[in-house]
Amino acid sequence: MRPLLVALLLLACTAAGAVERVVSLAPSLSEIMLDLDAGELLVGVLDGGERPAALTGVPSVGRYGQVEMETLIGLKPDLLLLWPGSVNAAQRAQLEGLGIAMFVAEPHSFDQLADTFARLGERIGRAEQGRRVQARFVDGIAELRRRYARAEPLRVFYQVWNPPLYTIGGGQIISDAIAVCGGRNVFADLALPAPQVSVESVLARDPQVIFGANAAQLEGWQVWAQLAAVRAGQLWSVPDNGLERPSLQMLQATAKLCRQMAEAQ
Repeated sequence: MRPLLVALLLLACTAAGAVERVVSLAPSLSEIMLDLDAGELLVGVLDGGERPAALTGVPSVGRYGQVEMETLIGLKPDLLLLWPGSVNAAQRAQLEGLGIAMFVAEPHSFDQLADTFARLGERIGRAEQGRRVQARFVDGIAELRRRYARAEPLRVFYQVWNPPLYTIGGGQIISDAIAVCGGRNVFADLALPAPQVSVESVLARDPQVIFGANAAQLEGWQVWAQLAAVRAGQLWSVPDNGLERPSLQMLQATAKLCRQMAEAQ
């Protein structure tokens, strides 16, 4: 290979890893930075829910869905971490117009999440750590899948909100967590990440387990005695809200889900 080409390739690799100031525009991506032992690179984060203690002193650039552009620009980031749904289309266009390098991730499955650990690790110059986190996650999920496999998957309804009644579609990563634990999301055939459904459609799919955010959400199902979940008393609160934040902590959250589902008859 010619010396000039080698030099250019080395320069490109150095530039790709020479990240010093990162702004994360998604709580899950902020957590992945901590998973990669790269929290010191974060100079700003988008808030959405409770922050990890390690990020207490990091400046805020707004809340989920609304970026404070002046604050972000003032932090002079050399890399933005973006979850497409974390900002609206107009602000994303603004961000793209700033000319700041951008890492975009929106994992819809455990395979995609594992890949995100490795890709982000490489992008910020922590490739080895990224591969370690990826391997830990992949091995952990494989063990859960082996331990909690069922010959006949449990029919699971995962309630996000009510009223109106919302659930998760098959392209949502929580659907993958349910499958790892020996279940099947009864609305896995729906493409939308959070589709609105009717009570009648839930009755028709007759879940054996219903998960909801809290007891108040679940109480409403008690009147539908024809549901297998009601007859079995398997109306459960989601055991760990970490299922909604795709980062390494989702391994522990999925393990809790599996232990809960293992009690189902």
